[in-house]
Amino acid sequence: MKHRQPEQQLQQAKKPRREHINERLLRQWLEMENIAYEREHVFCEGRRWRFDYALTKQKIAVEVEGGLWIQGRHNRAPGMIADMSKYNEAAILGWTVLRYTPQELNFAIRDLMRILGRGC
Repeated sequence: MKHRQPEQQLQQAKKPRREHINERLLRQWLEMENIAYEREHVFCEGRRWRFDYALTKQKIAVEVEGGLWIQGRHNRAPGMIADMSKYNEAAILGWTVLRYTPQELNFAIRDLMRILGRGC
């Protein structure tokens, strides 16, 4: 097994995750509807918490919860506890957080349309 230098490990950790097709559809829909959004929005100063997608004006966040079928971070105890802290703080700060798996992210469009009053 090849040993990685710390610099190589850091560079690998900074690589963006692969984008699911439904994420691309969500981005295209937001842009088509002229809805301002930010990727990887830091919503709490002093913390490294980020939302995958944030409609900052409306304080609506869309989170993509991956790794559910492979015992990923979001469904193991430490990850779940960290997510609970993050989402509780978001609620205290007035954010609406919508959570989806990558496969169900297409429902984000439907839900955002309802919240933003653009249909059901």
